[in-house]
Amino acid sequence: MADMEEKPLGELTIRTLAMPSDANAANDIFGGWVMAQMDLACGIRAAERAKGRVVTAAVKEMSFAKPMKIGDTLCIYTHIERVGRTSMTLKVEAWAQRYLSDLMEKVTDADFIMVALDKNGKPKPVPAEG
Repeated sequence: MADMEEKPLGELTIRTLAMPSDANAANDIFGGWVMAQMDLACGIRAAERAKGRVVTAAVKEMSFAKPMKIGDTLCIYTHIERVGRTSMTLKVEAWAQRYLSDLMEKVTDADFIMVALDKNGKPKPVPAEG
């Protein structure tokens, strides 16, 4: 039972349009395309926080609650939930703004674990905020 007043968590990090090339024969957008956009958003947000290079280390369980359709605007929201020594956990939500509508529906969410790297590709400490 979904809360009708549910709102996205975090900051809007990416907005992009779902195009025919991103869909299957039934006009449903590929889940892998949605996940790739979520990964891009995490990379942007985590790199800003780490002040440098980051990589995706893990994605925790993801299931799709609603389909994305051609013409929908995919809105990716990111929230840094935890910062460790070299890694951070981001809560990522994918929302569909339905084609030619103000209706927003959550498509999926997941936790992404991102690791900060130095110039040699080795894990480095995430700097303190400030």
